[in-house]
Amino acid sequence: QVQLVESGGGLVQPGGSLRLSCAASGSIYSIYAMEWYRQAPGKQRELVATITSGGSTNYADSVKGRFTISRDNAKNTVHLQMNSLKPEDTAVYYCNADLETHRRVQRRYWGQGTQVTVSS
Repeated sequence: QVQLVESGGGLVQPGGSLRLSCAASGSIYSIYAMEWYRQAPGKQRELVATITSGGSTNYADSVKGRFTISRDNAKNTVHLQMNSLKPEDTAVYYCNADLETHRRVQRRYWGQGTQVTVSS
């Protein structure tokens, strides 16, 4: 079995920073793209940032210049550094990993989500 566990969410004032982490564990052979999504109340889940196994990154326009995605391949973890946070960044943030298990089955896995609230 494979598990993705997020951490690092919380309450922060506008202009503040948070660092989210997501650790993948289990029968993992290789991890390809890792991504962060978010879902605000009443809205659809949206892609925030992507990082490939080679380290290439891509960001939603709404977070460019404020968020940074990174990964530690040795630890099967991905991070999202969020700076200059705005109230509209408030959402549940989800980690997603495209990975291959030791049984050589490739599919996407989701974490359980972590709440980020930006409010004064």
